[in-house]
Amino acid sequence: MTEPITPADKAGPPEVSLMQITALDEAESLGATIPCRAYDPEVFFAETPADVEYAKTLCATCPVKAACLQGALERREPWGVWGGELFVQGVVVARKRPRGRPRKTEVAA
Repeated sequence: MTEPITPADKAGPPEVSLMQITALDEAESLGATIPCRAYDPEVFFAETPADVEYAKTLCATCPVKAACLQGALERREPWGVWGGELFVQGVVVARKRPRGRPRKTEVAA
């Protein structure tokens, strides 16, 4: 038996909120640097853990960091660095795991 389709099922992904657009416009009108517009966007969707950490540091001084993070949480962004946080499958994770199999033994720091 199939489940009924609700209006929420038909809706697409949430739109960018007016607050986010306003925050971005204000920051740009004041001459603030928005890292995701000043750097290659690929940086914010990097594969290596080191590149992901670099993208997070770029977000640290962004004037719209809070609005960016809030919007990404609302939209459940599937991946990338948003508002200084890493998203994987729609949730914030602390660190990106390197590719390949995990080590069998602990690595000394």
